[in-house]
Amino acid sequence: MSFLEITSKFVSKKTICSIIGHKIVTVRNVTGHFKEYKCTCCEVELTNDLQDRKTFLTPELKAINETLLDHYRRRQLSL
Repeated sequence: MSFLEITSKFVSKKTICSIIGHKIVTVRNVTGHFKEYKCTCCEVELTNDLQDRKTFLTPELKAINETLLDHYRRRQLSL
């Protein structure tokens, strides 16, 4: 049993991530600059902001990313 498996029985996953840190993986590339990320442990969703920092993925930012992806795809098709 790993440390994570032992502690997960006694402590919530969000607490583990706040102590150890998130295990972030890229879920989707919106454009070359914007991506969506997800923590494999606590499943929190993140995205880039304009300063290239990771912020929580709110429904508003998710809609912005969808619109940006749609615009980016249409532009690539027209080129």
